[in-house]
Amino acid sequence: MDKHNLTVLNEFILTGITNRPELQAPLFGLFLIIYMISVVGNLGIIILTKMDSRLQTPMYFFLRHLAITDLGYSTAVGPKMLVNFVVENTISYYFCATQLAFFSLGCVTAMFLDRYVAICNPLLYTVIMSQRVCQALVAILYLYCTFASLLVTIKIFNLSFCGHNAISHFYCDTNPLLFLLCSSKHEIQLITIILASIDLITSLLIVLVSYLFVFVAILRMNSAVGSHKAFSTCGSHLTMVVLFYGTLIFMYMQPKSSHSFDTDKVASIFYILVIPMLNPLIYSLRNKDVKYSLHRAWKKICNIFSTLYIKI
Repeated sequence: MDKHNLTVLNEFILTGITNRPELQAPLFGLFLIIYMISVVGNLGIIILTKMDSRLQTPMYFFLRHLAITDLGYSTAVGPKMLVNFVVENTISYYFCATQLAFFSLGCVTAMFLDRYVAICNPLLYTVIMSQRVCQALVAILYLYCTFASLLVTIKIFNLSFCGHNAISHFYCDTNPLLFLLCSSKHEIQLITIILASIDLITSLLIVLVSYLFVFVAILRMNSAVGSHKAFSTCGSHLTMVVLFYGTLIFMYMQPKSSHSFDTDKVASIFYILVIPMLNPLIYSLRNKDVKYSLHRAWKKICNIFSTLYIKI
């Protein structure tokens, strides 16, 4: 690693979401509420899908891992962003590298493959989407995302920074860091574009093709109840698709002429904080199994506290 990095850039300054003092307190309160709802919701999904026997299907296996990744990258950014509202906006060199390495895509695509098999091949569903297949899909996605994020992070942090350490963002993202580099950016920009294209285009194609077959299968169903249930299940997924891929396309497919770090900040807030908060709400409000499991868990907790109260 460049000596310049080690001796001069021990930390970066994050410019934050806004430099207007009157907005700091309201934004801190808003993002604290969003982050807390995200943590409670995603932890709830993880615990419910792990403990409840009714939720031991491939769909909920992928949902659990989606909740894990949502919780992971919102926690990698959220607490530090909240701290920076009340103290100086600085981040250490190594924590900045950790933040950059923590973002990944993956389980969304696997969930759509699961729905495709469940609706188009219901008789073979348990055979095709076995526990081993589900674990292999998730493992492949995690390994690829780990490789891609580490490759980009190592490449960037082995290049020379100019000494100017103000990042025009509220966390360490690729584009603001590239702006600070003195070394040639051509190779890392090419790597970033290739990886982003593979992530976005491949996963989006899988989702679109899967849902094309899903809708054809639904239209061929003779049972109105079956069609309604299939549409209800897919409705949650499609809501998530619009939010997830719409934000990503907005972030990474903007022309250079209209690109700005301010629009990146807005899109990043949605991607890092809002979507991880909405995912558990979408699935719990639109899914009877999750609502039933949540109701049973709540009754158990109430019974435990009532028993303790009686003993006291």
